Amino acid sequence: MFNSQTPAPGELPSAKQLVKSTVMAAAVAVVILVTVVLPSEYGIDPTGTGSVLGLTEMGEIKTQLAEEAEADLKKTQEMQVPATIRATPQQGSSLMDRLIQEFGVRAAFAQEVRQDEMSVMLKPGEATEIKLTMTAGAKAAYEWTAEGGVVNFDMHADGNSGETISYEKGRAKPSGSGELQAAFDGKHGWFWRNRSNGDVTLTLKTSGAYSEIKKVM
Repeated sequence: MFNSQTPAPGELPSAKQLVKSTVMAAAVAVVILVTVVLPSEYGIDPTGTGSVLGLTEMGEIKTQLAEEAEADLKKTQEMQVPATIRATPQQGSSLMDRLIQEFGVRAAFAQEVRQDEMSVMLKPGEATEIKLTMTAGAKAAYEWTAEGGVVNFDMHADGNSGETISYEKGRAKPSGSGELQAAFDGKHGWFWRNRSNGDVTLTLKTSGAYSEIKKVM
């Protein structure tokens, strides 16, 4: 078996020598830091050695690239945050639009629900027309009766932008009822003509989201 020889006490370094070696190692590290690391990594050259060796320029390029990368990252984050904020109102607006279209919410918000009753006496051959002012999607329940005879009728509408529509027509009817939903902003209502041989008293009852009821003829 091989046995290593233990060094003699005189061959071991003294405490003074160890301290001296440590101090020298630290000094060398400081010199390397000042003359090599700082110029090549950060562009800092307190001794001028880095410029001579071309290390300072290298460090300045690295520092500039790092600053540009940080600026680009910050700019990207700033652009992403407003985009997220803007997306939320659009989604909310889209949901509200669907509610308005499906349930007539806009009409309920825009106008108070009201109730009215009107009566008109028609001689044989005479006609009358009553209209409700409504917004698109608004709804109104109605019931009309012709006491003393029958009438021809046309439930229709005239839009504020020139639109026209006929919802329902009938001949020789003594009454009618249902729900009118406005197809667009404008005047929505009924035209009646007395086709009986005697006088007819026409009575219209309405309830819903409209701003005005008016006999136009």
